[in-house]
Amino acid sequence: MSAFKFTLNQKEVEVDAAEDTPLLWVLRDNLAMTGTKFGCGKALCGACTVHLDGQPVRSCSLPISAIGEKKVTTIEGIANGELHPVQKSWIAEDVPQCGYCQSGQIMTAVALLNNNSNPTDEDIDEAMAGNICRCGTYVRIRRAIKRAAKEGNS
Repeated sequence: MSAFKFTLNQKEVEVDAAEDTPLLWVLRDNLAMTGTKFGCGKALCGACTVHLDGQPVRSCSLPISAIGEKKVTTIEGIANGELHPVQKSWIAEDVPQCGYCQSGQIMTAVALLNNNSNPTDEDIDEAMAGNICRCGTYVRIRRAIKRAAKEGNS
């Protein structure tokens, strides 16, 4: 076990964990941040997506030892006192069905809009390609991203 210090959702945290412990389990088990979900454990489905210095990463395959001085943002950290604009668009478009993958979908969409405030369908498809929704809400996801972009909500 080693002590790791990093910034989580704009706050400094310190955890004791084995160096190879995936960030996902540090978030969920050590820090009670359960919004980030376990899906496949192989970085293929996107349910565990968080931001590392603003870029979407799969937390299930990222060891805590790789975080270093980088800033981690989870679904719990994207809002500042109220829902993030992308979350508002998700609600307006009634995106979730079961909802399990949605935190990863939202984190990927936020990163997309932070980098491209007016994405095309192709941009959306490319950015979201690694996020799997077993319920098949892809059409609603695209509408929500477009709504957030149109309303200037990145």
